[in-house]
Amino acid sequence: MLFIKTIFCLFFLLQLIVRGSSTETKSSITLDEFFEFTTFPSVQLSPNGKYLLIHKRRPAWDSNSYENSLWLYETYSRRKTLITKNLSENVKPQWSPSGNWIVMLINENASLNITKNHDRSIKTNQYIYFYSIKKNKLFPVQIAIESPFAITWSDNDFSLYFSTLASWSTEKDDDLYEAEWKDVIQHRQRKSNQRTIIGRIDIDITNRIPSTKINIITNISFLISELLFVPLQYKLVFMTAGENFEDLNNYEMYSLDLQNSKSLSRLTKNQGIELDLQLATDGNHVLFRLASFSSSDGNSSDRHLRLFSVDLISKQIQRFGKDLDGSVLGYTTRCKNGIYILEQLRTNIQINFQQSWKKYSILLHGWNGTYETITSALYHSNSIAFVYSSFEHPMEVYFAENINKLYLARPITNENKLFAKRNLPKAKLVTWIHDEDNRTIEGILHYPPEKFEFKNLPLLVLIHGGPYEASLNHFHLSSYYWAVLAASEGWLVFEPNYRGSTGYGNQLYSEIVSQPVSRAGKDILSGVDYLIKNGIADPDSLAVGGYSFGGFITNWLITQTSCFNAALTGAGSIDHVSTWGLTDVPIYISDIFGGFLWEVPEIYVKESPIYYIDNVRTPTHIISGSDDVRIPVDQSFIMERALHNLGVPVKLLVFPNEGHLMNNNPWHAKIKVREELKWLHKYGLNSTFAKKN
Repeated sequence: MLFIKTIFCLFFLLQLIVRGSSTETKSSITLDEFFEFTTFPSVQLSPNGKYLLIHKRRPAWDSNSYENSLWLYETYSRRKTLITKNLSENVKPQWSPSGNWIVMLINENASLNITKNHDRSIKTNQYIYFYSIKKNKLFPVQIAIESPFAITWSDNDFSLYFSTLASWSTEKDDDLYEAEWKDVIQHRQRKSNQRTIIGRIDIDITNRIPSTKINIITNISFLISELLFVPLQYKLVFMTAGENFEDLNNYEMYSLDLQNSKSLSRLTKNQGIELDLQLATDGNHVLFRLASFSSSDGNSSDRHLRLFSVDLISKQIQRFGKDLDGSVLGYTTRCKNGIYILEQLRTNIQINFQQSWKKYSILLHGWNGTYETITSALYHSNSIAFVYSSFEHPMEVYFAENINKLYLARPITNENKLFAKRNLPKAKLVTWIHDEDNRTIEGILHYPPEKFEFKNLPLLVLIHGGPYEASLNHFHLSSYYWAVLAASEGWLVFEPNYRGSTGYGNQLYSEIVSQPVSRAGKDILSGVDYLIKNGIADPDSLAVGGYSFGGFITNWLITQTSCFNAALTGAGSIDHVSTWGLTDVPIYISDIFGGFLWEVPEIYVKESPIYYIDNVRTPTHIISGSDDVRIPVDQSFIMERALHNLGVPVKLLVFPNEGHLMNNNPWHAKIKVREELKWLHKYGLNSTFAKKN
């Protein structure tokens, strides 16, 4: 007996040693590994729930682009089949009504890397691709139209509806225009000549070479962003869009009676942007999400994303999730009735169920973290698939056979397994009281590996964009979300959810209006003070950074304080008047500033860092994309020139062929973060430059 006990004890000790050594040998994430991350832009269950369609996006280093692959998984066996590595991101793949076919667009010339940020009128090869589940084969079908930018199946597997751009002018009109105007561009008038064709494609795949028949239904003067066929009503419902986010009247929902192509009916009229069309299970209602803005009189207390339903017969609109305070970041319809709603509340995104708009929603208990890209089966009531991640669980696709047992969901993919093998930073929530008005603000702290809850750590403040976004309990790695890498490099990373962040109620959400940069900046500074007073952050090793609206705030912060040793700013405005004039989203600027610049000029000036730029003593690293139309590169040039003339260390990197999201070339994303880390190493730790000046 003693011998057995001795052997057991030795075995137990050996297990402890092995576990301990395995923990010790875990290395931290490197820069190269960080950018091997895979994301999942879309997942879709087949109508019967047997298959799961997964779009994966990962770097393709050799081609200086991203690989967009489409995979078919069997939900129970997890056997997978590659459909294509060149999926177009312009149109999401869709299941046919029977689930026997999938329709998609493919980038024949992948080097073009056409994304949603590019002009939708760019021509690609004129093909639509159909994948047969039964034959395990991809069929290219040639079409004699511009490549569609919205498609939807009809009520059978062999026809679908599409919309595409068309020039309303004839060749003769074009010749006259060229002769009269030469190379002069009439900005608004020329764009107004663009029209949208709505048509139907009938496909015959019985022959060796598939053939199509195209019928043009109508043409309209709107751009169309989404299209949906409603069989019971025999109607098309679509969302319109504008050339830029300037006039909200361009963003509405319409229905088109297919038995009378001249019968166009407007379904919405609001100060907002509709998105994410889905057909309700009753076949008579269409669901959509709405991002609201200020009305013409400046009154709007709710800028969260909300979920609505419109009755196609009565045109009455009802809101789902009235009892939900957070933003609706996604949803899917349930087989028999009801809707699953993704609500972002504070730093988590959770799944709620609602039977009808009249009922209260029910929280479905799962894991803490972020559920996203949710999908359910049309004919299978309980199964559901989603993308999930949390601070210490890398993003993967999961499948749950029973929605009521979310905690039993199993991973379908294993694309990011590398990160589970690394010694990851640990994160926790932190709250503080802003002394100025006793508001409670929340943020996230990411501790360096093996230093959880250590004191007096060097602090990097990473500020999320938006402003109507939030830092979340998720694991999403990119040049925008790089807290994990910065913490792995030894920084305590602080992500503050300042006022204006989603998920904290309408009052805190709306208090940013008319003082967006200064209000957010003061919230952040109060959080930094809290961390210093409690001995968490080293006051001599502070750095700050942000991209997009995070860049707005970073630019303002370094004009208000010299406490930061280094600053990292990207795609941030420094003069809000010129930003409003040049951006493709002027409605966002006038919304958060409380009016047009001629209505509240004092706010635009007061909130613009350029007028306080001579206060800056912080070495500043600036990033911009050459093709950014959201926050044009001019803002970065102005800031770099000003700081250079003031003698402040400054570096500006402009990345070619990159828009606002900087997601065209993975090398650019890696270089961005690599150079920012170098800047932090050079100036961030106990730097004496700011103190001397």
